[in-house]
Amino acid sequence: MSTDDDGELMLRYARGDMRAFETLYRRHKSALYRYLARQTRNTETANDLFQEAWSKVIVSRERYEPRAQFRTFLFRIAHNCFIDHCRRASVRNESNGAEDGWESMLPGSEQDRPDTRAEQAQLTARYRAALATLPAEQRDVFLLYESGLSLEEVAAISAVGPETAKSRLRYAVAKLRATLAPVAETFSPAVGVIQEPGL
Repeated sequence: MSTDDDGELMLRYARGDMRAFETLYRRHKSALYRYLARQTRNTETANDLFQEAWSKVIVSRERYEPRAQFRTFLFRIAHNCFIDHCRRASVRNESNGAEDGWESMLPGSEQDRPDTRAEQAQLTARYRAALATLPAEQRDVFLLYESGLSLEEVAAISAVGPETAKSRLRYAVAKLRATLAPVAETFSPAVGVIQEPGL
């Protein structure tokens, strides 16, 4: 799926083309929700922030200028929504409920088997626990990078220099690799963690 024309789609949406917005939404909804769900570790909060981020995209459509890729613009909004939420809650690591997880909603014959689901639930819990142990800045950079953003985009969204983003990502990867190494072979979300992400 190409995102080269995302900026043009956003400009078309600003001129009233609802199909352009629907295309943008379809392209980016899964990655954005996954990022927010893993940041908040709370389904209700992730849903609220997801809606808030898209609402801000809608409100800002007439002021949008395609200076950066649309997904950088979108994730910057989502990142700021999450930071604002943390400030409102006065707690960076909110954990007042279990993330019901977008993974559990994905269909698949293997996932329907009870033993596979139980194993996946255990491994997913271990992955989430490992993410929760990361310092907030490292977790944020890792989750943005895992969402498919480049290091340059991650740096822009996080408002840090590229070297700082790279350093935070390296520390996060090293910590996650050490924690998840025993299960890396069988746990698909950890594959990107265990393998060096091309830094």
